[in-house]
Amino acid sequence: MAAYVVATIHVTDPATYKKYADEAPEFIKRHGGRYLTRGEEVMTAEGEPFDGRMVILEFPSKAHVEAWLKDPGYMAVAAFRHAASVGRFLVQERKEA
Repeated sequence: MAAYVVATIHVTDPATYKKYADEAPEFIKRHGGRYLTRGEEVMTAEGEPFDGRMVILEFPSKAHVEAWLKDPGYMAVAAFRHAASVGRFLVQERKEA
């Protein structure tokens, strides 16, 4: 069952964040993930305006997401994101009808 990651991020250090953004795609792909959106403009349709960065990823399953997040190489790259931004990663599986 497919799983989606929605990341909302406020970048505080663009130069350091770029190191993460340049290297993360390799690890996402390695774990079967693909970008659905990556940093495109976000329109707030309702609620508080959002002025950060949003990324939406699709993985074959929640297990693939968990493997990606625990990958030692990815964890090293994620240190750049942690140092250069604040945000959250939300994970949700697609429910089959």
